[in-house]
Order: sequence, then C-alpha cells, then structure tokens
Amino acid sequence: MTTDRDRNFVDRVSRQGEEALGKLAEELIGNPVVTGAVSRAFEAREKAVQAQEAALGALNIPSAADVERVTRRLRSVSQRLESIEDALDRLEERLATPPPAPKPPARKSPARKPSAKSSAGKPAAKKTAAKKTAAKKTA
Repeated sequence: MTTDRDRNFVDRVSRQGEEALGKLAEELIGNPVVTGAVSRAFEAREKAVQAQEAALGALNIPSAADVERVTRRLRSVSQRLESIEDALDRLEERLATPPPAPKPPARKSPARKPSAKSSAGKPAAKKTAAKKTAAKKTA
C-alpha cells in the first residue's frame, strides 16, 4: 500500500516539476532580453572559433576543421585505392586462368575438278566481279 502512495507522490511531484520547467522555459524564450543574450553568446562563440582558426593558421597548426577535411579526403582516396586494388585482383585472376585452347583449323576438302556447270555459270561471274571491285579499290 505504501508503495502505491509513494508512486503517486513521485508521479505528482514529477509532473509538477515538468510543468514548472515548461512554464519557465516558455517565459525565458518569450523574454527579449534572454533571447538577445543567447544570440549574442552564439555570435561570440562563432567569433571565438574564427579567431582560434586564424591564430592556429598563423602558427601553421591545423584546426579541427582542417583535420576533419583531410580525414574525409584520406577516406575518399583510401576507398578509391581499394576499388583499384579489387579491379587489379580481378584482372590478375583473369590473366592467371589459361585461355581456352584454339580450335584446330577446318580441313579443306580436296580440290575438285571444275564441272561444266561451274565454268560457264555463276561462280566465274562472281570471281570476275570480285576482281573488278578489287581493281576499283586500288585505283
């Protein structure tokens, strides 16, 4: 029983605390003096960061932004290098496997004696046309 009463009490106090903090935050946000002070604090912080970067630059010491920029660039170069290494590995594997054996050339059938049909027919005309085409190309 006491635990239920304790839980209710804790819940009630917690709820009241949240409500009080919410009201306080709303009042602070609505107050132009507080809003101006917060914005001036952020502006001062930005100026301090710029001054720090200028001082570090004058001493030739990299700032955190410089280090971050170099880190990103290094990661990019590293990824490119890995992809090149992978491509070289694939190429090496392809070169390591022997190519398929070439097929032996087809055997020519023994020369036939020209028949009467072929000496007077189309094949002779084709040869003549081929010779004419070759002569035109060389001229």
